[in-house]
Amino acid sequence: MKLFDLTGKRALITGASQGIGFALAKGLAEAGAEVVLNGRDAVRLDAAVAQVPGARGLLFDVTDYKAARAAVDGFEADIGPIDILVNNAGMQHRGPLQDFPEEAFQRLLQTNVASVFNVGQAVARHMIARGAGKIINIASVQTALARPGIAPYTATKGAVGNLTKGMATDWARYGLQCNAIAPGYFETPLNAALIADPAFNEWLIKRTPAGRWGRVEELVGACIFLASAASSFINGQCLHIDGGITVSL
Repeated sequence: MKLFDLTGKRALITGASQGIGFALAKGLAEAGAEVVLNGRDAVRLDAAVAQVPGARGLLFDVTDYKAARAAVDGFEADIGPIDILVNNAGMQHRGPLQDFPEEAFQRLLQTNVASVFNVGQAVARHMIARGAGKIINIASVQTALARPGIAPYTATKGAVGNLTKGMATDWARYGLQCNAIAPGYFETPLNAALIADPAFNEWLIKRTPAGRWGRVEELVGACIFLASAASSFINGQCLHIDGGITVSL
């Protein structure tokens, strides 16, 4: 089990005040890592940090390139190295493509795609200098599939999948492993509107071979695997954790 032990490693998780990011932060901490939770709402971030023993908070907006760079560089200089990065920050906006607001599209691009570049590059520069590092991007079932009403979101998550491949292609030579986790439909605040929709629930249960929503805790094992020495020769992959929805018609 030493392959999966994260003792002595430090992990930064973006968008970690709630949902998937918070669950992954707790899981990585339980595997031995020192975790650093990121968010842009100080009150919510402090509340989340208080629930994870030994955790730190790092307040910055992942959509702001200069702020992300300054926060990461400052942390590395003042506290120490970031060995693991989980790019989790994301948002959703639903609506028919023909009426989709341009400003909502831009927010999706910045939050779901630019943030992965901003924080990924800032952290990778330090990892490259050390010759080691783990980057885990949170993709989606929509990295592979589309569904009515979320075309721009689907585009952003497709971009996350390909950016992950690009990170691996450029950075594997420096000792980094860059991979993605693609959750299916999980019970999270991002999916609150769908969870409250009886028709969608019925459709999802029938459509998913596992016959249910995922629980955020079920993402932790994959994250620990990709953050640990157990995945030392895995690069550029997108691991779908979706109850089988992407493999079944």
